[in-house]
Amino acid sequence: MMKKLRCQRLVLLAILKIAFIGNVFSQEYKSGPANKDFAGYLFTYFKGNAIKDEAVCYAISTDGYNYRALNHNEPVIDSKVISSTGGIRDPHILRGEDGKSFYMVLTDMTSSKGWDSNRAMILLKSDDLLTWKHTVINIQQRFKGHDDLKRVWAPQTIFDPAKGKYMVYWSMQHGAGPDIIYYAYANSDFTDFESEPAVLFHPKNGKSCIDGDIINKNGLFHLFYKTEGNGNGIRLAITDSLTSGKWIEQPGYKQQTRDAVEGSGVFKLNQSDKYILMYDVYGKGKYQFCESYDLDKFKVIDQDVKMDFHPRHGTIIPVSRKELKDLTAKWGIPQGMELQLKTNPVLDGFYADPDVLYSNKTKKYYIYPTSDGFDGWGGYYFKTFSSPDLKNWTDEGVILDLKKDVSWADRHAWAPTIAEKKVKGDYKYYYYFTAAQKIGVAVSDLPTGPFKDSGKLLINFKPEGINRGQEIDPAAFTDPKTGKSYLYWGNGYLAVAELNKDMVSLKKNTTKVLKTDETFREGCYVFYRKGTYYFLWSEDDTRSENYRVRYGTSTSPLGPIKISENNLILQKDPSQGIYGTGHNSVLQIPGKDEWYIVYHRFNVPDGIHMGDAAGFNREVCMDRMYFDENGNIIPVKPTH
Repeated sequence: MMKKLRCQRLVLLAILKIAFIGNVFSQEYKSGPANKDFAGYLFTYFKGNAIKDEAVCYAISTDGYNYRALNHNEPVIDSKVISSTGGIRDPHILRGEDGKSFYMVLTDMTSSKGWDSNRAMILLKSDDLLTWKHTVINIQQRFKGHDDLKRVWAPQTIFDPAKGKYMVYWSMQHGAGPDIIYYAYANSDFTDFESEPAVLFHPKNGKSCIDGDIINKNGLFHLFYKTEGNGNGIRLAITDSLTSGKWIEQPGYKQQTRDAVEGSGVFKLNQSDKYILMYDVYGKGKYQFCESYDLDKFKVIDQDVKMDFHPRHGTIIPVSRKELKDLTAKWGIPQGMELQLKTNPVLDGFYADPDVLYSNKTKKYYIYPTSDGFDGWGGYYFKTFSSPDLKNWTDEGVILDLKKDVSWADRHAWAPTIAEKKVKGDYKYYYYFTAAQKIGVAVSDLPTGPFKDSGKLLINFKPEGINRGQEIDPAAFTDPKTGKSYLYWGNGYLAVAELNKDMVSLKKNTTKVLKTDETFREGCYVFYRKGTYYFLWSEDDTRSENYRVRYGTSTSPLGPIKISENNLILQKDPSQGIYGTGHNSVLQIPGKDEWYIVYHRFNVPDGIHMGDAAGFNREVCMDRMYFDENGNIIPVKPTH
């Protein structure tokens, strides 16, 4: 009974800690893929005790069970370049909290010099999994009091949310004592330790423990470790505070074999509640995989696992479609492997309300979205993404932060639009954005910013005769026939005004309300093709699975808008699990009659099950858009 109460207390403390940590770190910018974007796995490993095999190798998988070696099972990093001994072992890889950084730590040793020969580890950091910056840390040289240090083994890294820092932990043996798991916090560059090594975990029986592997599940840290000298195998200890020294050691062993094992690692399957525990059955030169939902009971799934290589002590992380593309672009698609990757969403992470631009200045494409994934549409910053080919998108970072860059609003950064305009022989960029349910404008010389806010509101009024809706969702349009620029906006109504030549103010007495129909909700977008002005808008609520796009046409950018009976051009497709398709922009490939619609939808596959939260956890997609011989838009079939 006491044990049960203690576990309940741990869970409660963990929940309280998560709430606190969420508040502390809520101001961080979001980057990189979310779980929904993961399309495969990267396995980092070494191959054996020969010096040529003590090096980092890569393998990939698309299902978590079948792995194929990259680079023909040859090293992807030269051990002689990064290590002090000429060899490495036990590679552990971790994706950073920022979503775009990667950390790898390695044992710096060659077994040919003996198992008690090494005193160092290697820290590496990368932004792309392809190139790494490295630092060697020799514990005996870096810190005092380690004269009798015999070995430094199997380092790993975890982010400690209580400290907001990365903790590196590893096992060390001093003199005739036991192997004990120590830790130290890394500096911000991941090039050194900012603290002395301290004991992280030592079993109550005082015996040796090595090969620690920690995974955070629901705020509780699960440490899998190998015992030495007192019944060899993989044990589990749990804590709610990494450095508290208070671990609950679980009974029994977690490996599902009688063979000797080491180097356990746990990873979570993509888009699943299932975890995989893997370990090195080193006497037989193979890995064994076990599955679990609770990290307590494990079931062997060897029959489902296939590899075309023989790994030693490694780790697995999930990777996105872009990362799989980058890895295989450098080292080739392994023979016999099919890499069929989806094209949507086009951006990793949670984003919405995309506005698309082709820049005549840089000859690249850009998407300007709402930063999503904040409760109640609570984002406060804007980013942009660039692409040379509409296939590979690069996160260009934050271009406008309401809290830092805008004096008149600090919340609800929504639905931007961009205009490129030639001024005195060079292009300038005018960025219209929603903040606190009003509209402002910022200016830059580059499509990637930095953008400077005008310092005042552009639209903070309702048009004459309007007493409903919000002043949101700006859409900029320059008429190719006259060169005049217009700004459209509105929620529950559609307003338009001509922009002055300075592009940061409205021309007096030009604001008018355009007549639409009862389907108009928000998200207007205007483009011109072959003498016709097309007006697109979103119907229903962005939290609804029936959020969708309709359109009308006109012979003028100021209307009137003609609305045909069959004007629904983008909607959900339950057969594909696609819902909430809306708030679009449109792209024409320069010089071609080739068109794309860029829009957001509920995130797949979880969005449809999230209730109202689906409306602020959205993802950006792009599909080809076609016209019939009469200029009607042919309904778009949303794709994965």
